Amino acid sequence: MKKELKWIIAVLVFALFIGGAYLLYDKLGEKFAPDRLAESTPSEETPNEDAPPEETEKAPDFTVYDREGNEVTLYGMRGKPTVVNFWASWCPPCKEELPDFEKMYLEMGDEVNFMMVDMTDGYQETKEKGEDYVKEQGFTFPLYFDLDQDAAYTYGIQSLPTTVFYDREGNMITYAMGMIDYETLLKGIGMITE
Repeated sequence: MKKELKWIIAVLVFALFIGGAYLLYDKLGEKFAPDRLAESTPSEETPNEDAPPEETEKAPDFTVYDREGNEVTLYGMRGKPTVVNFWASWCPPCKEELPDFEKMYLEMGDEVNFMMVDMTDGYQETKEKGEDYVKEQGFTFPLYFDLDQDAAYTYGIQSLPTTVFYDREGNMITYAMGMIDYETLLKGIGMITE
């Protein structure tokens, strides 16, 4: 009898665990879906001409390095809308979304700056690993390396991939934490090129 009671309790605990996991997945899955940008995006409603203009968030500057070792800053990208993607070659969701960034870069690279920032830490991710992965995949987008972790610290990057969208004046318009799909990338670019 005790054995049967233990099995019944174990099955009930397992069922509660599965139910809780499902609810948590459902709630978080909606928040971090690959087709969703941050909630802080400008309203898509028809603007009220009498209302004051919405404030935008000035982007903090950071310094990264190009393949030749030259310093490149975010502020140096002003004048054109800019998409910054923080990624690493060991990150499966990063690797999954990079072909979409390459496709978008080939389509819009003349109109939009793309800063593909490899989050190098010198251990798990090195400049060589990032360069090798990009070369192996045949990507042609502009590649930068966060060798001093300046971008990581400035933006508090804790999740890869992370993508941030800036307008031509350097104002942060929206961002996405986690993998995004092509349609979401296109939507974000539409928000900064309007």
